[in-house]
Amino acid sequence: MKQNKLLRAARLTTLVAAAAASMAGAQLANAADIPNKTLVYCSEGSPAGFDPSQYTTGTDFTANTFTVYNRLVEFERGGTKVEPGLAESWDISPDGKTYTFHLRHGVKFQTTAYFKPTREFNADDVVFSFQRMLDPNQPFRKAYPASFPYFTDMGLDKLITSVEKIDPYTVRFTLKEVNAPFIQNLGMEYASILSAEYADSLLKAGKAADINQKPVGTGPFIFRSYTKDATIRFDGNPDYWKPGAVKISKLIFSITPDAGVRVQKLKRDECQVMSYPRPADIAPLKAEPNIAMPSQPGFNLGYLAYNVSHKPVDNLVVRQALDMAINKKAIIESVYQGAGQPATNPLPPTQWSYDKSLKSAAYDPDKAKALLAKAGFANGFDMTLWAMPVQRPYNPNGKLMAEMIQADWAKIGVRAKIVTYEWGEYIKRAHAGEDDSMLIGWTGDNGDPDNWLGTLLGCEAVNGNNFSKWCYKPFDDLVQKGRTTPDQAERTKIYTQAQQIFAQQLPFSPIAHSTVYQPVSKKVIDMRIEPLGYLRFDGVGMQ
Repeated sequence: MKQNKLLRAARLTTLVAAAAASMAGAQLANAADIPNKTLVYCSEGSPAGFDPSQYTTGTDFTANTFTVYNRLVEFERGGTKVEPGLAESWDISPDGKTYTFHLRHGVKFQTTAYFKPTREFNADDVVFSFQRMLDPNQPFRKAYPASFPYFTDMGLDKLITSVEKIDPYTVRFTLKEVNAPFIQNLGMEYASILSAEYADSLLKAGKAADINQKPVGTGPFIFRSYTKDATIRFDGNPDYWKPGAVKISKLIFSITPDAGVRVQKLKRDECQVMSYPRPADIAPLKAEPNIAMPSQPGFNLGYLAYNVSHKPVDNLVVRQALDMAINKKAIIESVYQGAGQPATNPLPPTQWSYDKSLKSAAYDPDKAKALLAKAGFANGFDMTLWAMPVQRPYNPNGKLMAEMIQADWAKIGVRAKIVTYEWGEYIKRAHAGEDDSMLIGWTGDNGDPDNWLGTLLGCEAVNGNNFSKWCYKPFDDLVQKGRTTPDQAERTKIYTQAQQIFAQQLPFSPIAHSTVYQPVSKKVIDMRIEPLGYLRFDGVGMQ
């Protein structure tokens, strides 16, 4: 019965998408004229690269995924609803294991100074983009070895058994088992479609690694240049397949790590959009006559991960003591300054399946000290505490938060050394497990609970976004069961159990969910806050 519902829903999607595609096709006759406008975005950090499949942070995705690329399915601007992308429509087999995508005709890859395509987008590009992640022996993968953390963290390398070209505009994905969030997952950044023709030309030239520095996609903006730690320049794509979606001819990222400097640049109109204001800057920015300050509850979580592969935080009692010693109320007051709420769960209250019954341990340094003594550490111990070097939606001031936690832990005899690195290096070293504990966080990618519980805590994600390196079979079994259960009410029960196990085992300490603010010049038209944590400039105009 559930499978019949699934098939009917897929057919309905197909009909609706086909109608939308037909309307769009009628408008594709001529490339749109793009208004001669420039928008400057003051971003908080440099991207680690321009190949979305290799990265996991909003800094990277804003700079590559939603400028240069598209995916088979896309999330609507400002929301989490999936809509057709490079696939006009799709069908799902009655058993829920086969997805057939009908591709959009007439989509052009971008022409750049370093590549001129000779054909339009087709099934070969989809097969290449996924085979590269699936097959370690794929020629391009061998020429340019790379890791694909999202793809493997979600177990897609084991789930997808084949990606086949049926004809030039039809691709079939076959799955090992039913996967409830599969379509949502295909809207994510790692699933961006690359040009197989471009990859082939790089392979022949012996320059496969250029795919990460000189991107080519089908998206709304064409990459022009990148000066590390300074600027990224894009041009509006005159051949973009969504008519009227590109409303600016020049998009410039002005990389400005200091939040105070970003504020000054926005006030002086040196940039028209900025990332991640500090809480202290929110009221002054709201008072500026030429700046708008939209906000919404964040689909995010800031937390402190314990690397359970390191002693003594492999000991549950030690983790409970460390958690209990953190004055989270003081952190929310000082770090978030009214723009955050205490976190108790490994996902936010706005995520369906959130367990409202979970309570975190009360702040109690005396009890924490007693727990440490019980664990054999009456005199405390030394450990590292990593502090994020950048502002993120889930943590506006990693340095201050680390200093507060360091002071709290000192009261129970734990001597924490604060360590930090440049953002790309921070993430790379954390993936390698060099830390004892680290401040990190997450903004949901696709609106599904699996994106929190599986991606941050699943066994498959231990070398990726599971920075706690925590693999606990009773929890992981529930994550796997949730993925293969189509019914949302049943999935909610499963994820509630998983959250209760998390609370018992405490692989990380949830700290806060923050409110997201998006400072923007009033010259900017239709900039939206993206609940999934990146910024998008398609559909955005300038007065």
